[in-house]
Amino acid sequence: MVKVYAITLVLGTLGLLVFILGGTLAENLGRPEKDPGERYGLAGKAVVGAVVGFGMGGLSAEFSPLDFGWPTSLMIAVAAAGLSILWVRYATSQSRSG
Repeated sequence: MVKVYAITLVLGTLGLLVFILGGTLAENLGRPEKDPGERYGLAGKAVVGAVVGFGMGGLSAEFSPLDFGWPTSLMIAVAAAGLSILWVRYATSQSRSG
């Protein structure tokens, strides 16, 4: 399962870079319709957050000194993905209101 978590973390990190660099490029070129954050909205941001959270939570659980089994690590990874989605929703609502 370590390979699965590592691959999801890499894919999530790439997705995060696409959102950050794509938004920066769209802003600098004056083309807000090309901004991935605007184009994919909250659902796209939540997917990227969930993939990063799943990978980070899974890897953290797998390399924990408590020596969790793979089912427990999977549950921790799923919980981390869910918490990442909640964090994306909270952070997005804070940036809109402020």
